[in-house]
Amino acid sequence: MLHFMNTFFLFSLCPLFLLLQNLSLFSTHELDHVPNSTDIAGPTPPIPVTAESMSTATLPLNAVPDLPPRRPLRQTKPPEPRCYKEAQGSKEWGEAMKQELDALEKNDTWEADGSIYRHKARLVAKGYNQVAGVDYVDKFSPVAKAVTVRVFLALASSYSWPVHQVDINNAFLHGFLDEDIYMQAPAGYFVPKGHVCKLKRSLYGLKQASRQWNLELTSKLLAFGFLQSAHDHCLFIKPTDAGLIALLVYVDDILIACISESKITEVKDFLHSAFTIKDLGPAKYFLGLEIAQSSSGTSITQHKFIIDIISDTGLQSARPASSPLPLGLKLSAHDSLPLSDVEPYRRLVGRLLYLSFTLPGISFRAQQLSQYVHALCCIHIDGAMHLVRYLKDCPERGLFFPASNSLSLTAYCDADWASCTDSRRSLTGYCIFLGNDLVSWKTKKQTPVARLLFPLLFHDNQAAIDIVANQFFHERPKHLEIDCHLVRDKFKAGFVLPLHISGVDQLADIFMKSFSGSQFFSLLSKMGFVSFPQVHLEGGLKRISCSAMDDTSCYKVEDDNPDDVVLY
Repeated sequence: MLHFMNTFFLFSLCPLFLLLQNLSLFSTHELDHVPNSTDIAGPTPPIPVTAESMSTATLPLNAVPDLPPRRPLRQTKPPEPRCYKEAQGSKEWGEAMKQELDALEKNDTWEADGSIYRHKARLVAKGYNQVAGVDYVDKFSPVAKAVTVRVFLALASSYSWPVHQVDINNAFLHGFLDEDIYMQAPAGYFVPKGHVCKLKRSLYGLKQASRQWNLELTSKLLAFGFLQSAHDHCLFIKPTDAGLIALLVYVDDILIACISESKITEVKDFLHSAFTIKDLGPAKYFLGLEIAQSSSGTSITQHKFIIDIISDTGLQSARPASSPLPLGLKLSAHDSLPLSDVEPYRRLVGRLLYLSFTLPGISFRAQQLSQYVHALCCIHIDGAMHLVRYLKDCPERGLFFPASNSLSLTAYCDADWASCTDSRRSLTGYCIFLGNDLVSWKTKKQTPVARLLFPLLFHDNQAAIDIVANQFFHERPKHLEIDCHLVRDKFKAGFVLPLHISGVDQLADIFMKSFSGSQFFSLLSKMGFVSFPQVHLEGGLKRISCSAMDDTSCYKVEDDNPDDVVLY
């Protein structure tokens, strides 16, 4: 049963649900490996929606836990130096470097002869000389979607599947070309006078290089017995007697998950025989995501990326902010005279948008800042710096996908009315949970300008539930007939159950509104968003439990010092 809280964003959720079906989560063969498999036994009959049922229904993730008083993240050790010059200024680091050098010399580790161990060079074609329609036709190459990556890791954690990572060596050189492309011989490579090189395979620099590599990899995987998802072409599955093998591709980085380690090894051996790979073992660092797997679950953070952003903006000594944006701040393109140098701001906003991969709390704020990369004012820079100061208060926060998680889908969605001061367009925000795992969220400005609240914001009120549960239309919502019929059919089939919740418990509000620090962290705590102190990355913490419904601490320090742990 898919629960919708206050809305029907089914056109966004259908690909996600079908993606789960692609992973064969609902087959009886795989349910043997899933805890609480009765939760997903199949669609249930429609549940009548009444005022009494809505008042007594227990809604997932909407219980407000008794949160402890918020404490600042205590730094348990001095910051690590980023270069030799910084380390030289510390007595402790200086002594550590001296001990290391002494040990290396004692072990006769090197001979200081000035030689270079290895040189690396690449031959790159001048792809900027290619002509569309002559030297290439298509150049699009798919990559795994962010929601697919999160669902992949969440499901692997629920199934207790180990996730391994491999990297393909010289990936772009494996693709075959469909066009006749000729290249001048590189300097130093002898060919007879008047001759050129006709490329048979793809080469770095060609516009279609990534596409041809993806086609070659896909053909090899299909020949090996994998099935390609129709909803994310970078997701592949292979049913076997030992369990399902799931494989996720992002250019030349590949994640492999399966209950059987031997099956993972089998896939690695196949890839190595076809392309030559670098086996990275259990996934730890994928697309800038720091992944930690344990028997309790899987955590994903971007700690290093956050530290780099703070350092690059020069805010290492700045005071942390308690919320992503000041309460009540309204950004506009006409707040002051526009600034000319926008490149640093654009780069920062782009990094903040990517950081929202694991920090849903900054999604709305980053979306707001991204609207003004073409008309930058001082207030926008101040807003971006405020958001970076908020990151300084939460460098170790991220998502945690617990093991033994249910596989039911719950969606929250809300919308405002004409909140954009420049265009008077409305904002929509939604978030989707797989069990207790937050796997998808979005903040989006709607395309049309709403003259009336109800016709456009069909998904924002009790009237929406009435339309789905009853067959009636009138003139205003006729332009929504297609979406409404789709949702109504799913409602009758027992696939979706619309429920109305109060604004206090509306988790989607965090993707379209600004809140004070206490309100902001109250919503985050109900979304399974936790803090992973730095000492945890070094093995200093022991995980007890972590659940969005659990009001106890998720971690404890081995020396029983509770001040080193922060849970929001």
